[in-house]
Amino acid sequence: MRTWLPPLLVGVAILGLWQVLTVAAGVPSFLLPSPSAIAEAFGDNRSGILDATIATGRNALIGLLVGIAAGIAAAIVAVRFRVVDGLLGPLAAAAAAVPIVALAPLLNSLYSSTTDLPRRMVAAIVVFFPVYVSTVKGLRQAPRVHVDLMTSYAATGWQVTRAIRLPAALPHLFTGLRIAAPGAVIAAIIAEYFGGLQHGLGSRIISAAANTAYPRAWAYVIAAMLLGLLFLAAVVVAEQLTRRPRTISWRSK
Repeated sequence: MRTWLPPLLVGVAILGLWQVLTVAAGVPSFLLPSPSAIAEAFGDNRSGILDATIATGRNALIGLLVGIAAGIAAAIVAVRFRVVDGLLGPLAAAAAAVPIVALAPLLNSLYSSTTDLPRRMVAAIVVFFPVYVSTVKGLRQAPRVHVDLMTSYAATGWQVTRAIRLPAALPHLFTGLRIAAPGAVIAAIIAEYFGGLQHGLGSRIISAAANTAYPRAWAYVIAAMLLGLLFLAAVVVAEQLTRRPRTISWRSK
């Protein structure tokens, strides 16, 4: 209760204050719709919101998985070979420095705008950097005595990585995933602002705002927030599952 009750109370207080201010002050809907108007628009368009959320979530999930796989693989190779680390480090930093608003139109023009491939690529690029950096740091935090022990047993480099380095890198990896998972959703939504298929949350937000349906636009924004929280919750659950204590049974003679 100490974990979830305080933020719940704060959220209810903010919504109540928001409702009172927008109604009492007569704030126009194009500036800030009231929570009741947003909730009504959410209920009236729940089927369309669900379809758009699924479309955006699919793109974000594929980009997230591809970015995770590429980031972990690149980190393993970089830790194994310092030359590769010197090459991938600046490239990863450059990929993180490229703004999404510049990357999304470029990928839309390079690849077909009638598919979701450019959006998935944008999400994968955004995910790659935090996963790569956190995994490299974690792989290098492996206890030296354990690595030396495996080396004395004539273990191969992959065996050392699998048995020692990867388990030691899990806390750092999940730290990067906490950033990368919501980032994949944000990247997928922003990529939808620049053309292509009009079936995701980003395109629906633009369409609703252009038609002055501001409560409906905010309803899609709320759906995007819930989608990002869902991705973050999945990472937290996966992290907790990896931290389950292992029971060791001793055989008595």
